[in-house]
Amino acid sequence: MEENMQQPAESQAPKQMPPKTWLVESILVTLFCCLPFGIAGIVNASRVESRFYAGDVEGAAQASANARKWTIWAVASGVIICVLYLILAVAGVFAGVMSSM
Repeated sequence: MEENMQQPAESQAPKQMPPKTWLVESILVTLFCCLPFGIAGIVNASRVESRFYAGDVEGAAQASANARKWTIWAVASGVIICVLYLILAVAGVFAGVMSSM
């Protein structure tokens, strides 16, 4: 009878997923690496899903790309700061050893 009726096209189309938010990563780099860049990442990450579900897929993709960019910048700056700190600490120890001779 009516068992063979086709479903509407909406239910047959694959559901599009929102882009990656980068929220967890942004929060972690804010806590452990670089506060200013991490906050910029969190702000952009919080915009991804709201824009996606409002129908602005392009805006969601752009917010995701910005969140990724700021998260990577935060990690890079944190690593650079740690390396500089270690270099200065070693130089300070070396200077102390040389002055005591």
